[in-house]
Amino acid sequence: MDRYFEKISFEQFQKEIKDDKDLYEDYMLPKRSTKYSAGYDFYAIEDFTLEPGERKKIPTGYRAKFLNDEVLMVFVRSSMGFKYNVRMTNQVGIIDADYYDNKETNGHMYVSLQNEGDSVFKIKKGVAYAQGIFIKYLTCGDNVDNIRSGWTGNPNRKEDNYE
Repeated sequence: MDRYFEKISFEQFQKEIKDDKDLYEDYMLPKRSTKYSAGYDFYAIEDFTLEPGERKKIPTGYRAKFLNDEVLMVFVRSSMGFKYNVRMTNQVGIIDADYYDNKETNGHMYVSLQNEGDSVFKIKKGVAYAQGIFIKYLTCGDNVDNIRSGWTGNPNRKEDNYE
């Protein structure tokens, strides 16, 4: 299989989410809701609430394996933006193929949401709140040999030191 989602390890789940084997066994992996859906729906592991103005980092419990010339782009569900004014704080999540093997995170993806609306926004366990789309990409012939092994930022790289 060229691409797939899987759960993070239970050890990573315990460390980052909760020490609850039943919860770990129970949550759903992403899936497309219709034959022609481009996106794989991400489902809430547990209920969560966003107060007006609140921002929250949501653990997905997922990691994704896919081809080296692909990227997984993560978007908020359209209806959440239109109906409730809830958005992803980075607008679009970009997951690179080598993130799967990240030793520090076990490839665990998060989604950061912010409630820009004026009412409380609630998501129940098992409800879709984001979607991931696999996309092929092209490069311009540059020769990069680095492969991710841990933290994604580089403290010596000017573009990773924002002020």
